[in-house]
Amino acid sequence: MWAIIETGGKQYQVKESDKLKIEKLEGEVGSKLKFERVLLLSEDEKGEKISIGQPILEKASVEGKILEQAKDEKLIVFKYKPKKRYRVKKGHRQNYTLVEITNITK
Repeated sequence: MWAIIETGGKQYQVKESDKLKIEKLEGEVGSKLKFERVLLLSEDEKGEKISIGQPILEKASVEGKILEQAKDEKLIVFKYKPKKRYRVKKGHRQNYTLVEITNITK
């Protein structure tokens, strides 16, 4: 069984025991999460029995467990304009939550 969920403005295809790196969610390490916005649910691996939401499925939910709250690797943002002596160098580290999917219910 697999599903497509929406969180943080993005959509993810998940199966049980998958690990996702998603945008930061509130919660402590080890606590449970419940994703209510399930857009699609497939009961078999081949995708023959599919339920599609209009836009979401009302009774379906995906449960997960928070494994880690951390910052991602540093990204270097470098802007410049040629022949104008304009150079800006910045670094950015995005916060993320590592979640393990434990249960998919319909």
